[in-house]
Amino acid sequence: MFRFDPRIQLPKIVTRYFPKALWRLPGNQKRVVLTFDDGPIPEVTPWVLKLLKEENIKACFFCVGENVKRNPEVFQQVIDAGHQIGNHTFNHLQGLKNTDEVYFENIEKAASYIDSKLMRPPHGWLRKSQYQKVIKNYQMVMWDIISRDYDAKSSPQKVIDNVLNFVRPGSIIIFHDSLKAEKNLEVALPIVIKKLKEEGYQFALLPETKEAKVAS
Repeated sequence: MFRFDPRIQLPKIVTRYFPKALWRLPGNQKRVVLTFDDGPIPEVTPWVLKLLKEENIKACFFCVGENVKRNPEVFQQVIDAGHQIGNHTFNHLQGLKNTDEVYFENIEKAASYIDSKLMRPPHGWLRKSQYQKVIKNYQMVMWDIISRDYDAKSSPQKVIDNVLNFVRPGSIIIFHDSLKAEKNLEVALPIVIKKLKEEGYQFALLPETKEAKVAS
């Protein structure tokens, strides 16, 4: 059945605007990538790590530099567990709301705490000029599915549906290890993992390369 909801899965015409960003894994293998934005925080991130360990899954955590500075022990738990880390700016800055200079300085400030060539722009909003500079130094990682776990008007079941109704081979899925997402995440994430496994999906990590990847 054809489904379309640009709040969950962007159409190809939009993803082509940033052609060298990674939107999905290449190929048709039944594999997905779990990613978590906006942490690390002590209230949520350790719970996510515990669940992932129980399920034998590795994921990628796109960390806000300010949270890494505040919670270095939680950040170290992410690294010690063998997960990937990525740069999500220092203050969760949106590119469209800041000058290029401020935006780049914020990314590099985060990089002083987060040793990774993976970078995800908060909300995916940035100018073409910002995109062009970022991809010179980082593998920009966008998404195929946003779970919308952070939406206060949403419910755990809606979050589950957002993922399971749109998942496809190669999907990069966004959840959030944040206080806003906590109530939905703690119910939805275990169910999503269980259902994806039942459907034959494997959980992969992101390729740490700056090669162009176009969503389809």
